Amino acid sequence: MPTAQTHSQDSVIRLHNKSWQDFEQMDRLFSEVKRRLSFYQGTIELRMPGQDHEVFSGIIAFLLGLYCLDKGVWFLPTGSFTQKKPPEAAAEADESYCFGSRKPIPDLAIEIIFTSGSESKLLKYQALGVLEVWFWEDGVFKLYRLSDNGYQAIQSSLIPGLEDLDIQLLSRCVLIAETDMQTAVNELRKGI
Repeated sequence: MPTAQTHSQDSVIRLHNKSWQDFEQMDRLFSEVKRRLSFYQGTIELRMPGQDHEVFSGIIAFLLGLYCLDKGVWFLPTGSFTQKKPPEAAAEADESYCFGSRKPIPDLAIEIIFTSGSESKLLKYQALGVLEVWFWEDGVFKLYRLSDNGYQAIQSSLIPGLEDLDIQLLSRCVLIAETDMQTAVNELRKGI
């Protein structure tokens, strides 16, 4: 029997050799279910995020939003909407953002990695044309910037308004926020 200490795990289902039409049908079928659905090179991936995953996603969204508000950076949080480039690729980031103006494909996608996923997701985002992708895994952010040669690892964001964001400070504050949001907010504000 689950206890209050038990945290749900992410679940992943992959269906190979599927068409874009199969993806569209599955997207409609699961539209009311909390899930992340993606498509790339004939593979449909259905992820059902667990509680820990959603906790970190929410914390990161809150702290990044707070940073942007405090620094006066224009941003639009676009959450986990389905980014599509038919019939090639579709992805639902855990968090996504447009900066400067609203766009059909966000400038930034953030992926929380617990039980599945990795930098292999970069191929989907490259097909979509997402400028930067950040991965949160094991308490650390890994940042990637799209270039003519695909994604390149970077140490800090190159998105206007985020260039001064101390990624190590953000990482530390995300970990603090897991148990003490107020202290995390104070630390972030002290650091900016």
